[in-house]
Amino acid sequence: MLITDLRTIFERDPAARNWLEVLFCYPGFQALLFHRLAHWLYKLGIPFIPRFVSHFSRFLTGIEIHPGALIGKGVFIDHGMGVVIGETAIVGDYALIYQGVTLGGTGKESGKRHPTLGSHVVVGAGAKVLGNIQIGDRVRIGAGSVVLRNVPSNTTVVGIPGRVTRQNNNNGDVLDHDKVRDVEAEVIRALFERVKALEKQLEELEDRSSLFPSELGDEETNKPKSNNSDGMIEDFLDGAGI
Repeated sequence: MLITDLRTIFERDPAARNWLEVLFCYPGFQALLFHRLAHWLYKLGIPFIPRFVSHFSRFLTGIEIHPGALIGKGVFIDHGMGVVIGETAIVGDYALIYQGVTLGGTGKESGKRHPTLGSHVVVGAGAKVLGNIQIGDRVRIGAGSVVLRNVPSNTTVVGIPGRVTRQNNNNGDVLDHDKVRDVEAEVIRALFERVKALEKQLEELEDRSSLFPSELGDEETNKPKSNNSDGMIEDFLDGAGI
């Protein structure tokens, strides 16, 4: 399993140059080493020591993994600062987890209360996956998303709360985060286009109306200018030029 973890890092991180650098300078790899020791002691039923190992690992790496969590082979925690993985969480093989990710619970219930991740899952920076939910194989979770429901395999999830925005992830590069859809912007654009269509219909109705010229002139005078607001909305939807 150690060799698999090392090989995965070299495959996914172009900054990894040699095994010595990975061993001493990659907190995600170090956290997994400590966790595998703590989990082995935890399964033996030894009190205190597994939690102390986990606490020491958190102090050293900034990554908190409960000794009870099940972590598969080939898992890569990239950078990793602020990652929290709960006691009953299960992380499948070859998962990729970025900094600030939380695999946590939603309350004080007992039993299975943390998420289960399938194999080849990618969890973007700052994402929160909460509760006893199932995340299928080859799922991509966008940065900053909050996932509260089960997610089927081969999909992409973004937003708060997380929504499926893409099916069939088999052919995509898991590191192409720039290709994740902006669902909120798409919805706002659709609403914006609908408002413009309604405004056009309203103008056509006003042209057909039998209003007196003076009343029509007053209404045209008081009509708000929307050019500036339209430009602001377009800039927002286009990422303000970024």
